Amino acid sequence: MNYDVIVIGSGPGGYVAAIRAAQLGMKTAIIEKYPTLGGTCLNVGCIPSKALLDSSEHFHNARHHFAEHGIDATVKLNLAQMIARKADVVKQNVSGIDFLMKKNKIEVLHGMASFVDEHSILVQGENENRTISGQHIIIATGSKPAVPPAFNYDKKRVITSTEALQIEKLPKRMIIIGGGVIGLELGSVFARLGTEVEVVEYLDRIIATMDQDLGKELQRVLKKLGIKFHLGHMVTSVQSSSKGVSVEVKKRDAETSFSLQADYCLVAIGRRPYTDGLTLDKAGLTTDDKGRIPVNEHLQTAKSHIYAIGDVIRGAMLAHKAEEEGVFAVETIAGQKPVIHYHLIPGVVYTWPEVAGVGSTEQECKEQGISIKTGKFPYKALGRARASMDTEGFVKIISDAQTDEVLGVHIIGARAADLIQEATAVMEFRGSAEDIARMSHPHPTYSEAMKEAALNVDGRSIHI
Repeated sequence: MNYDVIVIGSGPGGYVAAIRAAQLGMKTAIIEKYPTLGGTCLNVGCIPSKALLDSSEHFHNARHHFAEHGIDATVKLNLAQMIARKADVVKQNVSGIDFLMKKNKIEVLHGMASFVDEHSILVQGENENRTISGQHIIIATGSKPAVPPAFNYDKKRVITSTEALQIEKLPKRMIIIGGGVIGLELGSVFARLGTEVEVVEYLDRIIATMDQDLGKELQRVLKKLGIKFHLGHMVTSVQSSSKGVSVEVKKRDAETSFSLQADYCLVAIGRRPYTDGLTLDKAGLTTDDKGRIPVNEHLQTAKSHIYAIGDVIRGAMLAHKAEEEGVFAVETIAGQKPVIHYHLIPGVVYTWPEVAGVGSTEQECKEQGISIKTGKFPYKALGRARASMDTEGFVKIISDAQTDEVLGVHIIGARAADLIQEATAVMEFRGSAEDIARMSHPHPTYSEAMKEAALNVDGRSIHI
């Protein structure tokens, strides 16, 4: 069977690419090795983790804040039901992707894809094998958790995010290796439910890729939740038994070490590009020293008709980055001239409060010798935040000292994941802090913190 476009992988990058190709009139097939579509994001990543984050926040509020609202309630955790609700959310989203494939007349092939040559793909299904060919091929196979052999990953007591989303009995203690997005999100889920959580991070700060002020504030908030941090520490060994784990930890710049005991050890030190079984060499392709597929500015591989997107190429491993690249690749195939501003792809941490950032951090500006102005506004001075009892956090805006162009916006606070898009829109059009300050923001809303932070760039905030 011949296709205009074959997409390998049905995660956010893959299925979005397939839909856009179908919209542009291309005969399209999508290959998925697992029984359900949606990839890591929908099945064992973004969607299920956010479902549990919301559920755990409801539980935490019921235990600690309902009384202040005048709600007297007896609260009991039903973790099995929480996991069941998460599974139902996943099912609904996966079903939605199935519907979109049918609606757009995209042929879905389930099985393991491998290159036969640069235009042909062998799909090894459960019941049959098929070889198909495509004029253009898009590799969107995503990533898998990175787990060093020394950590003795057994999927039972030494786990990754995939297994953590399936735990049905609340652990008493959990050790998390890695102070990045995945570790802190899942750590906050279990901490809210009552688990004693300890985080071991090699660097001297958490969420190290984001603005340092965000990491400091998030660590302060998570400490109040009961999470303990061992920053500047490394894990030297992980041993598990049928009942728990023992994690050996040492300070990064010293020889002294100590052991941590827990029910589970969650390894969250990052993810690796997943190209296993693709037999890229048969298509004339290779990977770099980090396992990524090299691409040019048009997302073309060494073979110009083969594209690669998402987690298998350079850049942040974000679902929305993969989506943009999926559309970019297909529109390039169609002869259009799409554009992605990688610098303006926001990053989000879905703890509570949420954390979000876009553009340059203050540290990056200083390293590049850019003269800047900054403005901050705390949530505790926000009427809407007081009303909802979400007073932790702030909005920080960085602008060019000469032109006032907004160079970066960094938020920690309620609904930061949604607020950051205002900053992205302004920065896409190279707007200034003054532009944000002059816009009318509805009252009372969290978005007023954005306006006040913009006013504060020139020291004229109204409410502080």
